Amino acid sequence: MARVYKLKGATQPSRLGIPYEKDLNDEQRDVVFAPDGPVLVIAGAGSGKTRALTYRVAYLLDRGIQANRILLLTFTNRAARQMLERATQLCGNAGAMVTGGTFHHVANHLLKEHATAVGYQANFTILDREDAAEVLQTAQAEARIDIKTRRFPKPDVVLNLISSALNEQKLLADILARDAPHFLAVQAEILAVARQYVLRKVGLNVMDFDDLLMNLKVLLVEGGEVARAVRNRFDHVLVDEYQDTNKLQADLVDLLVGDHKNVMVVGDDSQAIYGFRGANFDNILHFPERFPGSVLKRLEVNYRSTPQILALANASLKKNQQRFDKTLRSVRPNGMLPALIPVRSVFSQASFVAQRILELRDEGVSLKDMAVLYRAHNHAMELQVELTRRGIPYVVRSGLRFFEQAHVKDVLSYLRFVHNPKEEMALRRAVKLHDGVGNAAAQHIWEQLHDADGRGEEIRHAPLLLKLDFTGFPRARTGIKEFADIIEQLMRPSVAASIPDMIRVVLDGGYREYLRRNFPNHKDRESDVEQLADYCAAFGSLDEMLTEIMLMESVGGETVLAAEEPDEKLTLSSVHQAKGLEWSRVFFIWLCDGRMPSDIALRDKQGEEEERRVFYVAVTRAKDELYMVYPASHQGKDRVLTILRPSRYLTELGDVAAMEKANPEDQLWERWLVEEEPPTMVGPATAPPSPVLTAAPAEDDLVH
Repeated sequence: MARVYKLKGATQPSRLGIPYEKDLNDEQRDVVFAPDGPVLVIAGAGSGKTRALTYRVAYLLDRGIQANRILLLTFTNRAARQMLERATQLCGNAGAMVTGGTFHHVANHLLKEHATAVGYQANFTILDREDAAEVLQTAQAEARIDIKTRRFPKPDVVLNLISSALNEQKLLADILARDAPHFLAVQAEILAVARQYVLRKVGLNVMDFDDLLMNLKVLLVEGGEVARAVRNRFDHVLVDEYQDTNKLQADLVDLLVGDHKNVMVVGDDSQAIYGFRGANFDNILHFPERFPGSVLKRLEVNYRSTPQILALANASLKKNQQRFDKTLRSVRPNGMLPALIPVRSVFSQASFVAQRILELRDEGVSLKDMAVLYRAHNHAMELQVELTRRGIPYVVRSGLRFFEQAHVKDVLSYLRFVHNPKEEMALRRAVKLHDGVGNAAAQHIWEQLHDADGRGEEIRHAPLLLKLDFTGFPRARTGIKEFADIIEQLMRPSVAASIPDMIRVVLDGGYREYLRRNFPNHKDRESDVEQLADYCAAFGSLDEMLTEIMLMESVGGETVLAAEEPDEKLTLSSVHQAKGLEWSRVFFIWLCDGRMPSDIALRDKQGEEEERRVFYVAVTRAKDELYMVYPASHQGKDRVLTILRPSRYLTELGDVAAMEKANPEDQLWERWLVEEEPPTMVGPATAPPSPVLTAAPAEDDLVH
């Protein structure tokens, strides 16, 4: 076999004394010293892409490129600030003169100089979401849209549809048909409001966040001499996290590059997981076609994870057809094989994770060095209950605890009122979810019901609710009738015998429509409520369930376990919120088909491939130990026990391990068998017994 001997280019002396040889590995230096022209850098997880991009900025300054002729585009101002601060340390004050920031930050900077070219004055102001909703409401009134006779989406929903159309560069009518077909009946009215919204913003000399990007594109395309000047303002354009750009952002990069085509984009196609937000995977996949003659560089040396974790990560993407080839290589010593843990039920899953976390903490691992990841926030519901029971403090990254979410509290308020008709706050919350019932009407209703209760009448009965005096509140009549109908159904013995049935009565009785009308993410909220219904099947009575949840809210798990540090908490996070972060020990739960990957994602091939990338992102968050958990069964609707299949991404890895292992002893994971002891604690009727952990060698096939 011939030996490969690689010739390296002559080392260029640094004019500013930057220690490239000392600070960078061979791959990173190859990126930093890349020639002018279009360059695509595929940077694997944990490969030091930020360092490479920072030194690229420093290298351009070292070459004598003027700082104000360099543009750095990032997705957070913090990322830009960190890179430019480091460049300043390397190059002196020149680093601070580089134009850098988020797409919106840079767009605002450029538009302030040339606002008149797009019909604005230079002193335009930027609307936050709340202000934008208020402007849209005024536009709605000016467009003479009657929202009383026909159900019309709330301002936040309309704003979200407009935002998607702009960022994806698609017609608003097409976005409406795709994302909110239940509002197609009022399509003409929505389009009229959108047009009036644009006119009103120009008249007020204000822009929302999406306008910053769209108006910059208009300037660059239609601005004549001004456009030519802006397009040739920068000699070099660098873009971080390019795989997360949407169509509008990619168009802006193309336009800002100008005639010289000196653009370096850095990203990882394997971590392109934000398609649901409008990120366009084609931007990075087809970059070589957008910029003919581009150079491809790779960063594959990983500083984060053990070789065993990376072996699994590399294998996980082999079935994706749309990708750039790369193989992550670890610089760290060998560690523990990833653990694959089949468990009996979702409650067993929660018990295993909680127990293992306590064991790791006894071994000296801080809670803040551990994380539990999942595909959707409602997958952590049983776990949150179990962590609270065991006094393990936790924080939900970028989100509320499951039972603290508004839509969960909304649904439970109906059940709380049925359980205790004297609970004023439950009545107020539930009744105000119906059309025409505001704070004053809710107060009026409560006062009358309270008086009725004093006369010994049953205030939950629908006939009494319908007999209330609504003088002064005529619009409340329809809403209170809907509320009364729901309460009447909830009190029927056949429904009251099943908490899941009660929850679904609320959802189908008008709350599903309420979510669709008021929230852009209504599908996620509906899914949460369905998950709540499944979870509540484990309880023997409504009183037991409500008591458990109320105790969850009051205890919260923050003060029971003595922490060595004030901020020592376990992290719970969706995989999407965890991207870019890392932990020593990572638990990845609910690895079942239908949950990971999600049923919705499996509707097309692209969705299945993106979900496989979500799996990859989760795996590569782990530095030292990875625990992959999947329950074998789940008690869902009508208390029917459903047998769950392990995620197809696990079975694929089983195939890969069988076909490609170089040594028969090599494995991608170690199987842990969980033995369960009889239950000894008070909780839901089907609360899980405590697990006893044993490790067993992995097998190629997955057997429950």
